Amino acid sequence: MRRSRRHPTTDTVHPLVDEEVIVHATGVLKTYDTGQVRVDALKGVDLSLRRGEMVAVMGPSGCGKTTLLNCLSGIDEIDGGQVLIEGVSLAELPDRARTRYRAERMGFVFQFYNLMPVLSAVENVEMALLLSGTAPREARPRALAALDLVGLADRADHVPEEMSGGERQRVTIARALVNDPAIVWADEPTGDLDSETAESVTTLMRRLNQERGLTFLIVTHDISVGRRTDRILRMLDGAVVDEQRMEPADVRTSHPA
Repeated sequence: MRRSRRHPTTDTVHPLVDEEVIVHATGVLKTYDTGQVRVDALKGVDLSLRRGEMVAVMGPSGCGKTTLLNCLSGIDEIDGGQVLIEGVSLAELPDRARTRYRAERMGFVFQFYNLMPVLSAVENVEMALLLSGTAPREARPRALAALDLVGLADRADHVPEEMSGGERQRVTIARALVNDPAIVWADEPTGDLDSETAESVTTLMRRLNQERGLTFLIVTHDISVGRRTDRILRMLDGAVVDEQRMEPADVRTSHPA
């Protein structure tokens, strides 16, 4: 598995000021309106992420962190502004092209794993490849290589209920990176883990970021996760209100246990 710099397979590409900017968002608005209650979840958010950065988004519950991740990644539609990923405006893509783009160029890590309980670890990772059109004869060795990268080669045949929380999250990370994505979106990746396991998972993500150049945007409540990133973006009431750059000593890594 090598980091890919291939160009997006779409004609909907906008020129970027800096080709190393992988995420460029300007004036992003998101409103939820039930007819009785209107919530302005995002209020004109601007941000940029460079290739190879690891960035944390932090703030109190309800401030818009997960909404921002969902809108940047194209899971949710935005109500105003613009989001470019590798110069691509996902909002301008047809539904099928948008789904394909996310499958081929993005990885996702969630708090509660979202693994298929009846599938083994390797089958869960392999599924991401099969859904993106990879031939089965190619998918299996690539899935095994991804599990080996996160230290789970010996657990490939185990189903989720036979694994610890940390092992399940490592399977999720392997699934997220098996397609060699441009960016990995992580929503509270350590939220369901004890502190020791959370540290191990954070160390793994940081190692993959530094050694393989993977770009991460991580939504988290855990300041110990934030301190391991390059930058912390702090949100309040639907807006990014502060940015803190981490010093090299704060992002030091060690190999996961």
